[in-house]
Amino acid sequence: MTITQNHALLDKNDDLTKLLNQVFPAQSEDWLQEIRQTAANWVNGSTIPTTSNEEWRFTDLSALRRVEFHSTGQLTSVDISALTLPEAVNSCLVFVNGIYAPDLSTVADLPPGVVVSNLANLSVSEQQNVKQYLAQAEGSKEVFTALNTAGISDAAVLWVGKNVIVETPIHFLFVNTASDQASIYQPRCLVVAESGSSVTLAEDFSFAAGGYTNSTKTEAVYFTNAVTEIWLGENAQVNHTRIGREGLEAFHVGKTAVTQFRDSRYTCHALTFGGKLSRHNLEIFQTGEQTETVLNGLTVISQKQLADTHSAIALNYPHGRSSQLHKCIIGDRARGVFNGKVFVPKPAQLTNAAQLNRNLLLSSKARVDTKPQLEITADNVKCAHGATVSQLADDEIFYLQSRGINETDARQLLINAFAGEIINQVPINSLQPLLFKIVNTLTSLTDG
Repeated sequence: MTITQNHALLDKNDDLTKLLNQVFPAQSEDWLQEIRQTAANWVNGSTIPTTSNEEWRFTDLSALRRVEFHSTGQLTSVDISALTLPEAVNSCLVFVNGIYAPDLSTVADLPPGVVVSNLANLSVSEQQNVKQYLAQAEGSKEVFTALNTAGISDAAVLWVGKNVIVETPIHFLFVNTASDQASIYQPRCLVVAESGSSVTLAEDFSFAAGGYTNSTKTEAVYFTNAVTEIWLGENAQVNHTRIGREGLEAFHVGKTAVTQFRDSRYTCHALTFGGKLSRHNLEIFQTGEQTETVLNGLTVISQKQLADTHSAIALNYPHGRSSQLHKCIIGDRARGVFNGKVFVPKPAQLTNAAQLNRNLLLSSKARVDTKPQLEITADNVKCAHGATVSQLADDEIFYLQSRGINETDARQLLINAFAGEIINQVPINSLQPLLFKIVNTLTSLTDG
């Protein structure tokens, strides 16, 4: 089965059944058939969320509904030199327009016990291992997740064996190119870090024509519906950087579902810049004691962009630790959304959880909707949450001007300091100057 056929996706009647009839074949002999069919059955009984749905009340999908999407199913030529990472030059999987690009991908010099491959090129035994994890994470019945699962044709796979330490970052690069028609792409990633292992992953969604800059040229219209499942075995560690720099006319809905076993440590740096409308659902499921979760997020948007981050951390066992800091820099008429939930049920005694959302508005017309949440029934915990919304302080700008810095540079210096708390924690050194460059580009063109 492939996603290479015409999609009348998200029409005015939310006709998901019609979509599935177009993309899901009547017969399939491969091992994915049961997984796809289960997801398709769920989608058949679902509808596209509207603002009347509590989880989507700040994110209006009506603009997405008005577009008729098609899947190109074509691997086009693209220059990715500006998108690659020097640290991952020998450990990079590239997908162009949703299609694996072997000529652009390089996997070499990895330690034994590490598999970095697309799904289609795995051996039979490797596919049997993958079968235990693919589409098995909680939250699989969410409508966009199920839609992605129903259309799986290939995936990026990272498997790290027991007690293997991977020093080299792994780079999954999903590149979309300009097209004459609105296109849909459904990237899928699976990461399995077995007990005692450690790995750093960069997951990158990019528009080849530079969609994250505020260019005046006409941008491509496309829809990325991405799902990433990450499984951490006992005492495993995954350091995950997720970058969204889609075209400014693009739609992006992403799911990151993380399952943590006892003593595991997961860190996520989620950075969102591009997209006309973007949504990232980040879901953490604790399945053992003493897990540690660190979520760092940065959203920088301008013009009329909308960026929505929804996170849910389920701390179900004792001695769990989580820390979340999400920052938004919003200019022009853009709108940011943050909704973070931390669940601490009765069994999760001695949990330590902190959550903070900080927002910087660069325009009087910029807007943010923030809703940090704690749901606690355990009685021996340490938990805190909060949110702030502010603008650049005139006295701070004046102070910098009094030291010989002009107003424009003073504003940019303060913005970079605000963003730097997140960017400076990204573990891939070559990414940090690039991320500051993107921040500078977006915020310098903001009309206050």
